[in-house]
Amino acid sequence: MPKIQGGCRCGAVRYTLALDTLPPIYACHCLDCQTWSGSAFSLQTFQPEAALTVSGPIVVYEFTTPSGSTSTQRMCGVCHARIYNTNSARPNVVVVRAGTLDRSNELRVVAHLWVKRKQPWLTLPDGAPAWPESAPVAELMQALTQR
Repeated sequence: MPKIQGGCRCGAVRYTLALDTLPPIYACHCLDCQTWSGSAFSLQTFQPEAALTVSGPIVVYEFTTPSGSTSTQRMCGVCHARIYNTNSARPNVVVVRAGTLDRSNELRVVAHLWVKRKQPWLTLPDGAPAWPESAPVAELMQALTQR
C-alpha cells in the first residue's frame, strides 16, 4: 500500500500514514489551536491510529480537557513541532497536524470548526461545511468523506 509521509521541522521525527492518497483535512479556528499553531487556525486530519507509524524522539504532553477527557499531544523532542495527538474521547483515532505532511501544499480543507473564534479578516469558502464550535463527530466525518 502506498504511504503518505510527513515529519517535523528539523527532520528528527518522521512518520508514515498507510493511505493511498492525501487525506481530507479540516481547519480548527478555536483559541487553543490558534495558540498552539501561532496562527489563525490549525489544519488537521482524523486517521485510524493503526495507520500511523512514527520514528524519532517524541515528547508527550497530556492535559485534561474541559469535558474531562485526556488529550495526549506528541511533538518532536528536538524542535518541538507538534505532530499528532490522541484523545481518550476518541479511542483508536489520531489527529495528525496536516502542516507536517510532506505534501501539505496539495491539501484541500473540506470543513471548518470553531468558526465563532475565527479571525474576522478570514473569509471561508462559500458552501464549506462549518460549525460555530466542535462539529458532531458523525457530521464532521461525513464532510471529510464527501471530499
